[in-house]
Amino acid sequence: MKIIIINGPNLNLLGKREPEVYGKTTFEEYFSELQFKFKDVQLEYYQSNIEGELISKLHECGFEGYKGIILNAGAYTHTSIGIGDAIKGIETPVVEVHISNTFNREEFRHVSYISPVAEGVILGFGLKGYDLAIESFLQK
Repeated sequence: MKIIIINGPNLNLLGKREPEVYGKTTFEEYFSELQFKFKDVQLEYYQSNIEGELISKLHECGFEGYKGIILNAGAYTHTSIGIGDAIKGIETPVVEVHISNTFNREEFRHVSYISPVAEGVILGFGLKGYDLAIESFLQK
C-alpha cells in the first residue's frame, strides 16, 4: 500500500519556525518515525513552497495506485482554489492535515478550500495528525 504525504509552504521549516505552535521536531525526523511505525506501508514524502508544484504532484499521485494522499497545504489551504480543484479532479482520496488547530488562530485560517473536497480533516493534534491520517487509510 502506497501513501504519500504532501506538505506545502513553510513546512520545510518545521523544528525552527514558531516551535511554540509547530514543535521542535523537523518533518524529516518525524517522517523517519512514521516509516518505522508503519513498516507495512510504502510511505512517500513531498514538500514544496510553490503552489503549481503541489498541484502537479496531486495530479501525478491522483491516478497512480496510491491508497491515499495526506495533504498539509499550509497557507495555501486558505487561498488556493487551484489546489481544491486539483483534488476534485483526481481519484485518490485526500485527507487534509494541519498541525495546529486553525480555528484557534487568525480568522483567515478558518476558511479552507480543501476541506469541502477532502475525505476528512485532522487538525490540532500536532504531528500526530499524520499518524491519524495514515490510520484512517489503513482502516479501509
